[in-house]
Amino acid sequence: MAAPEEQELSQAQTEKLLQFQDLTGLESMDQCRRTLEQHNWNIEAAVQDRLNEQEGVPSVFNPPPSRPLQVNTGDHRVYSYIVSRPQPRGLLGWGYYLIMLPFRFTYYTLMDIFRFALRFIRPDPRGRVTDPVGDVVSFIQSFEGKYGRSHPVFYQGTYSQALNDAKRELRYLLVYLHGDDHQDTDEFCRSTLCSEAVLTFINTRMLFWACSSSRPEGYRVSQALRENTYPFLAMIMLKDRKMTVVGRLEGLIQPEDLINQLNFIMEANQTYLTSERLEREERNQTQVLRQQQDEAYLVSLRADQEKDRKKKEEQEQKRQREEAARQTRLAEERRQRTLAAEKERKSECLPREPPQDDPDCLEIMFKLPNDTRVKRRFLFSQSLVVIHDFLFSLKETPEKFQIVTSFPRRVLPCLPTEERPNPPTLKEAGLSRSEVLFVQDLTDD
Repeated sequence: MAAPEEQELSQAQTEKLLQFQDLTGLESMDQCRRTLEQHNWNIEAAVQDRLNEQEGVPSVFNPPPSRPLQVNTGDHRVYSYIVSRPQPRGLLGWGYYLIMLPFRFTYYTLMDIFRFALRFIRPDPRGRVTDPVGDVVSFIQSFEGKYGRSHPVFYQGTYSQALNDAKRELRYLLVYLHGDDHQDTDEFCRSTLCSEAVLTFINTRMLFWACSSSRPEGYRVSQALRENTYPFLAMIMLKDRKMTVVGRLEGLIQPEDLINQLNFIMEANQTYLTSERLEREERNQTQVLRQQQDEAYLVSLRADQEKDRKKKEEQEQKRQREEAARQTRLAEERRQRTLAAEKERKSECLPREPPQDDPDCLEIMFKLPNDTRVKRRFLFSQSLVVIHDFLFSLKETPEKFQIVTSFPRRVLPCLPTEERPNPPTLKEAGLSRSEVLFVQDLTDD
């Protein structure tokens, strides 16, 4: 049975082995393999564990081949890369260091005492942020005036706006806090931040926000991020649905090292960002689907409501028609009852029919519109109203009518008018002892 070191590796394991060696600088391939196997080939955990074991500080006077890094791993969720200033080497260096030590100690002590006393006399004006955008724009103008326009694209907005944009666009946000009085600031800005490689890398991979810690907005951000030294860089991204600091780089760092560390932080957190993108895409798809379903439901609901409205409208119209017909029927019934009562009253009020042998008597034959013939005797002295009332009292007679003579044809004025309030008598109307009169229906006129 072959030992674990002698077992063949898969292509994925070989790639992880080479990547681990590049990241850690270990020369022994067996040691790299053992470390990865101890962490079940989880390259992120293996690198972090390896960095936890590192000790010592890289020296710019005599850099080791593997360039070991001093890493603060107090918080395993945040990758911290801290570069300390090189310690003096040699007799001359130590002599200069010892000569300047009392002066530096006195200077920093007096400055601390002065700052401490100043806090009681005048509160720090940086504690009040009144124009955050103005603070950022003022820093950008000051930076360009000192270092030129060849620099990464500064985000011209507040820190909160930069966080919101990075969150909305699912991009990394690199925050730079500028220490105006720090001894490494000038070299970092000229040699590192304004280098072509760093400029291109930042502009193509992330948003970049910067401000001076001497300005209220920058001071507020420095208090929130709790920087230890300058230059200070923080990598922020959306992680677990909140904007989280996933990397801190403090101290003077060279362009190549800066790009490598930023790359390492991005690769270590790429799975989180990919997961956030997938979740957001899924949420967007779910939202679009829900919106489409809601729109379809609203369309269906509007159609049903329109159908119900039309149905209720038709029912209301039908009810109104039925009600109108019922009212018409009731009115007609009332009219017919009134008409029948009026006919009966007229019939009761008619004078008695005179005997046939009465010398003042005349006999009239009435031809009704339904071809019915009715005969009755009247007196010459009676008014034409009597003829009208007699015909009106008959059931066969229409409600409105007029009485017309045969020849010459003329309409008898049976009803009173404004010009003739008292209709003439039968004799005055020129009727003879035996007459045939026609009844014309005026109901439809």
